Amino acid sequence: MIVVAGPRQVGKSTLVRRVLEGYPSAFVAADQPLTELDPFAEGLEGVSTSFGIPGESPTADWLIQHWTQARAKARGLPEEQSFVLAIDEVQKVPRWSEVVKGLWDADRAAGLNLHVILLGSSPWLMQKGLTESLAGRYELIPMTHWSYPEMQVAFDLSLDEYLYFGGYPGSAKLIREEPRWRSYIRGALVHPNIEKDILQMTRVDKPALLKNLFELGCSYSGQIISYTKLMGQLQDAGNTVTLAHYLNLLTQAGLLTGLSKYAGEQHRQRSSSPKLNALNTALISALSGYSFAEARADRSHWGRLVESAVGAHLCNTATDNCQVQYWRESPDEVDFVLNDGRRLLAIEVKSGTTYATPKGLGVFSGKYRQARQLIVGEGGIALPEFLAHPAGHWLE
Repeated sequence: MIVVAGPRQVGKSTLVRRVLEGYPSAFVAADQPLTELDPFAEGLEGVSTSFGIPGESPTADWLIQHWTQARAKARGLPEEQSFVLAIDEVQKVPRWSEVVKGLWDADRAAGLNLHVILLGSSPWLMQKGLTESLAGRYELIPMTHWSYPEMQVAFDLSLDEYLYFGGYPGSAKLIREEPRWRSYIRGALVHPNIEKDILQMTRVDKPALLKNLFELGCSYSGQIISYTKLMGQLQDAGNTVTLAHYLNLLTQAGLLTGLSKYAGEQHRQRSSSPKLNALNTALISALSGYSFAEARADRSHWGRLVESAVGAHLCNTATDNCQVQYWRESPDEVDFVLNDGRRLLAIEVKSGTTYATPKGLGVFSGKYRQARQLIVGEGGIALPEFLAHPAGHWLE
């Protein structure tokens, strides 16, 4: 099986639909209410076309019936052809991984030429099912927020526009109408991510706290802030364990992450204050109240956007074996630290027009002599060039 997983609105469904054009295939979505009949089943004798009670959410029976219809289609094709079944938002089907495992294993035993693509926008639920039931049966293709070169080629965004409006392809056509653009980001991206993907799919005892943490985290993107300070600014904040758990949920949803401090010892990293970083700068801009022109005019705010864009790019493109962290031993600080277990890279972001050697890089390199240094911006790698390569490229 092929598994395509990633945040909402990054083009997973569009990509798969385009790939399937011209192939014998069916694309079904588990996030749509049930209908009485499905046109995909027309002409299939002996195959049930009932999908449950109209208006209700898809069930395991819904999944089984679509799979059964795909089998019938596959059997009707010549031997040299295969049929492809793509299931969008599969994690919304109860017990989906157990059902898929049984169906997939039965098809392999029968030698049926049926290919399956699973898509999902709740990575933690996808991962749970994949590791518990489908181990060894799938190849994962992760999709994430669009990079600057992708947005530039597809929508002709300038660097400044990308830094402010971010990497959501669906919102690009609205950037000339900023009020509509903000409404789209909030209504079509933030709200569904939190209300549908997190609150409906996993247990959250304090949903208001989760929403407030996301909004506060976006305002603090690019800054190191202790959980204690976060608790002081959030109502009904509970304890640090709750905040850390909610921050992890926001990370898995592709919204906001908290980078840990590089310290060499694992226990010191776990207990460190997080450096908050929005995973798409559109989230910062949509909630900030700054217009594009106002954001560019405020050097302090623009500098945080630049640093957040670098952090988001690193987090979105880092592979599983590459950690993105920060380092600070007051008063010295390094914006980002990349570590793959063998190599260590300290990165400093310079968004101003004047250049001075960052003291933190020298202090860090003196403490960790195997570390290499990289400056992004004035006096170093140009920001467009940096954003054109994944995190691992800079470790090589």
